[in-house]
Amino acid sequence: MLDGKVHPLLEEAPPLEEAPPSARHATVLKRGKGCSASSQQTDCCIVGGGPAGLMLALLLARQGVRVTLLEAHRDFDREFRGNTINPSVMEVMEELGLADRLLGLRHAEVPRFTAQAAGGSAVFADFSRLKTRYPYILMLPQARFLEFIAAEARRSPNFRLAMGARVKGLIEEYGVICGVRYRGPDGPCEVHARLTIGADGRFSQVRRLAGLQSVKDLAPMDVFWFNLPREPGDPEDAGAVFRFGPGRLLVLMEHFESWQVGYIFPKGGYKRLRAAGLPALRRSVAKLAPELADRVEYFKDWKQGSLLSVESDRVRRWYRPGLLLIGDAAHVVSPVGGVGINLAIQDAVVAANVLTEPLKAGRLRAQDLRSVQRRREWPTRLIQEVQALVQWWVVSGALNASETYRLPVLLRLLLHMPFLRNLFAGLIAFGAWPVHAEAKRGGTSLCEAELALPARCNISSI
Repeated sequence: MLDGKVHPLLEEAPPLEEAPPSARHATVLKRGKGCSASSQQTDCCIVGGGPAGLMLALLLARQGVRVTLLEAHRDFDREFRGNTINPSVMEVMEELGLADRLLGLRHAEVPRFTAQAAGGSAVFADFSRLKTRYPYILMLPQARFLEFIAAEARRSPNFRLAMGARVKGLIEEYGVICGVRYRGPDGPCEVHARLTIGADGRFSQVRRLAGLQSVKDLAPMDVFWFNLPREPGDPEDAGAVFRFGPGRLLVLMEHFESWQVGYIFPKGGYKRLRAAGLPALRRSVAKLAPELADRVEYFKDWKQGSLLSVESDRVRRWYRPGLLLIGDAAHVVSPVGGVGINLAIQDAVVAANVLTEPLKAGRLRAQDLRSVQRRREWPTRLIQEVQALVQWWVVSGALNASETYRLPVLLRLLLHMPFLRNLFAGLIAFGAWPVHAEAKRGGTSLCEAELALPARCNISSI
């Protein structure tokens, strides 16, 4: 049912743009009002080509589930997205047989996080002490990571990718979400699916259209990100360094050819930052990071950076019959610890583990969707609570300080306890509970008849 009307399936039409669909992806022409182009049938329609959406698409397609992924942008190449690939993600990539190839891409490895304030420095997360084959945070531009996953997914005949596809509405039949309406480069289209996944980020269109409300938590800060060049003589294996000063905080993330710089200031203070001007910002950066004083002049225009309005929220219910939210669409986390990609991919892995067999058997139930939320909600909430503690106890202290800032005495004492340092490193590296992909290097595909989509989508709710 679309806007109260049932849309029957019609005859075949040419495929949509991007990766050519396999024979399993039936494509039909919609001549009725609201869809002048093509309409497709699939098992799972994923909206959003970020880490959560692409990883879920890869896992499902490898296991014989037909997947159509819709990405609103025409490419993955956007600046200042999360670039941190945590050990948990690397272990999943190893389970899929992809870790070595991923490490073949140009990257940097961050072995530790260090806090520096008046009175000295302290390592608060030492990943080199973790029992894993990947004892570091992999710094890799997110665009390269997404392109890598998309290329691997394209190897499966069950995967189909449409770029430049902006979702405009949900298709609903008897209270069940049965797919989406979207506008692509060739006009309006529809995808009919047993399951629709909203993985379209913190400003999720799918979440809005589904009427799933979020609960927001306050954050004391915003971040302005920009890059400065690395030069010969810069320290190797510097990792990520957090520099505390009165009223400001600087984050330096080591990349292979640049420093990614995060200038942290009180929430809502961006207009004041802009009004003070670039020279004032450059002076502040140079004061917090004197080793970069000779290159702050490379930052010549505000357009070279990007503002991140720090938020933390979660939806109370991640699903409706026929629809599930994952990643930032279900829960936005703070940049503290750099765990956003980790949580998103863990959502995708758990969703694939739980939903693959019901999708292949054509017996998807509301309790299957509820099971995904039940398994992922409390680990995400725990991370959000830890982030909130760090923000209000440490970050707010620095941002509200008018004089020389020192780390809280209790925090300094705690960071001298190896057990607690390792605990915090493990929380960043693996989350509250590690997950593993049940779909390893590939899965068996079902025959055409087994994958045939019924004329009406069906989901049992309890």
